[in-house]
Amino acid sequence: MLHVAVPNPIHKVKHLKLLFFSHGGLVPPLHQRSPSSLTHQKLAMAKQFIPLSSSILVAVISLFLVSTFVPGVGSIGVNYGTVANNLPPPPQVAHFLLESTVINRVKLYDANPDILKAFAHTGIAVTVTVPNDQIPRLTKLNFARQWVEDNVQPYTPATNIVRILVGNEVITTADKMLIGNLVPAMQTLHTALVAASLDRRIQVSTPHSLGVLSNSSPPSSGKFRLGYDIHVLKPLLSFLRATKSPFMINPYPFFGCSPDTLDYALFRPNAGVLDENTGLLYTNMLDAQLDAVFSAMKVLGFDDLEIVIAETGWPSMGDSTQVGVDANVASEYNGNLKRHVSSGAGTPLMPNRTFETYIFALFNEDLKPGPTSERNFGLFQPDMTPVYDIGILRPTARSSIPNNPTPVPRAAPSNPTPRSSKGKQWCLPKTGADDNALQRNIDYVCGLGLDCGPIQQHGACFLPNTVRAHAAFAMNLYYQSTGNNDSDCGFDQTGAITNVDPSYGKCQY
Repeated sequence: MLHVAVPNPIHKVKHLKLLFFSHGGLVPPLHQRSPSSLTHQKLAMAKQFIPLSSSILVAVISLFLVSTFVPGVGSIGVNYGTVANNLPPPPQVAHFLLESTVINRVKLYDANPDILKAFAHTGIAVTVTVPNDQIPRLTKLNFARQWVEDNVQPYTPATNIVRILVGNEVITTADKMLIGNLVPAMQTLHTALVAASLDRRIQVSTPHSLGVLSNSSPPSSGKFRLGYDIHVLKPLLSFLRATKSPFMINPYPFFGCSPDTLDYALFRPNAGVLDENTGLLYTNMLDAQLDAVFSAMKVLGFDDLEIVIAETGWPSMGDSTQVGVDANVASEYNGNLKRHVSSGAGTPLMPNRTFETYIFALFNEDLKPGPTSERNFGLFQPDMTPVYDIGILRPTARSSIPNNPTPVPRAAPSNPTPRSSKGKQWCLPKTGADDNALQRNIDYVCGLGLDCGPIQQHGACFLPNTVRAHAAFAMNLYYQSTGNNDSDCGFDQTGAITNVDPSYGKCQY
């Protein structure tokens, strides 16, 4: 048996999601290691209702916040990762999601207090995560209570925290200590939530990669990895059933496809793949992956549990060796994904079902290690301009972005583009230009009396409401008004000339 230890930071590089159902069949997991012997711990959980608030107003607000999270309704959420040095402040992100998108839930890879404060009074359902390295300590009740006291109680119910995840893809880390402590940590955390009267408001779960499966092809033969199935996953599933929490999985058709199976991965029309055991035809890889997980759960007697898609996505940029990596294909996958999981069609083995789904990720993250694709899974650039639109922008925001899946407006290159003889040029902020400097550019240009109306509220260029987007309009306005002189696009070395028209929707540059 091959032993490969896979590094697993909480906001991970997505290693190969190796188990998938395709024309080529099963590719076995690389990181298999025999589990340590674990004692099956029985669940002994007190049933306790949240006490009534002394204030009717607080009670009404709390009821509203809790009611915004209804498992199994097929809602679309996003993974809000922060492995970047250029992301907007959390209050701006929360405001953007609430006002400009239909996204009503986010999943965090930690319990960042600034983010939790930012989402207060938005009603957006928030999932927080206990990092992998804290799992052994979480098995101690005192630590679990302190974690809840520090990371949950100060923010709820103003912030709609609905779920706590214990670690991320723990079983495929091949770390015996983490794996052995996973279920006890989940149990202890739940006990701490009971003590705080939060157990009926907040679920406890943990997400898994498809590496938890030893077999997935055909989907009806899906099984969990030998050893982990009885000693870890069966008690974990028992805990989830007892606490009415979902089993969470991270399926990535992107990591399982080849040139021959690209249509199958992207929900495009294709011949499909027949499961000879059931006679069921699979027309997309995601359904096959989900049904393999369902089959594995059924073997252990837990086919009644809800399945949540905790991560899935497609990069908009990658290396030349990667298949189908560009903004159009990413838009196609995530758009088709959104429609499919919300349609109620379900999968061949789970018909008439919707799936709560979290797209990876909210932003492109420039500090993530690994191949180029790792830094380009985002739906939005760090300045909150869309990489592409899959129908999650509200109509007022969508009318102000381009139809083609490209960032809006584009940042100018780091070095000015030589003047072209082929036509008009524009002045835009350089990539990486500081927001404070860009705000000074806006103040300067608009202070000259030039028409900055389009970037005022309700103006054609107001959305996206970001400093970079508004600076792009203002800087170009000055550049065009001075006769397109190269020296008028300097802006203290924050501007550069481009020959790509940044206009979008009704916003004309």
